[in-house]
Amino acid sequence: MQKVSIQGYKGSFHQIAAENYLGKDVEVIPCATFSEVIKIAANAKKSDGGFMAIENSIAGSILPNYALLQKSNLKIAGEIYLHINQNLMVNPGVKPEDIREVHSHPMALLQCIEYLEKHPHWKLVETEDTALSAKYIHQHNHKHAAAIAGKLAAELFGLKIIAPKIQTNKNNYTRFLFLQRQDVAGTAGDANKASVSFQTDHSKGALVKVLAKISEASINLSKLQSMPIPTEEWQYRFHADMEFGSLNEFENAINEMKKVTCELRIFGVYKKGETVL
Repeated sequence: MQKVSIQGYKGSFHQIAAENYLGKDVEVIPCATFSEVIKIAANAKKSDGGFMAIENSIAGSILPNYALLQKSNLKIAGEIYLHINQNLMVNPGVKPEDIREVHSHPMALLQCIEYLEKHPHWKLVETEDTALSAKYIHQHNHKHAAAIAGKLAAELFGLKIIAPKIQTNKNNYTRFLFLQRQDVAGTAGDANKASVSFQTDHSKGALVKVLAKISEASINLSKLQSMPIPTEEWQYRFHADMEFGSLNEFENAINEMKKVTCELRIFGVYKKGETVL
């Protein structure tokens, strides 16, 4: 059985992502912060890796997590895209008219604001985690409170979903990375995607030269993210996600990119992730 670190508590969307990627029998190690996820994922005695959200289709890139990845020695072994569905759940027997409070993470409450505004008499209670909110409702056997969380949280804590998929924007997806130590993260034979970071010198058109090399190698640049370099004023490092038809195409692109960059690092070569609805 594999053990992986996740941010959040049991029943969180990170656990849903882990189970969909590795199977239902995966054991998760809940972590309060993403820094802790990275630390445990890097420890061979504690885990086989970790799952970390890296971007959301609505909120965009999670820049602090790119920085954590940059500082770590972990490799990206895979990815998964999870459709984020928020659900209103209560203890069995509780009816909508009984609800006085709704507990959840501030982001989840914001994602469901149109639904919640239809019930102005409900008090919104911000918590640190969606799944933890569900657990709290269950443990205290609340008769006048509901939680907003994922379906797994309802299953784990015996809650009843009385309003499914209440998020305002139905096209809400989060991309999760599966991170492993370098000694265990290999390159899959069917790999068709890679994540790299690079720096250029400060000459005119330096970034354009890198992008031209990628294009000439028939590589699809699916993401380009700039990140500030803390030790250098107004200087940036670029993170690139690259999709390709063969490993030879990718290797040729890397060789060409090295000619026009002053630093290049490969975070992982892996298979493009599937979307879980």
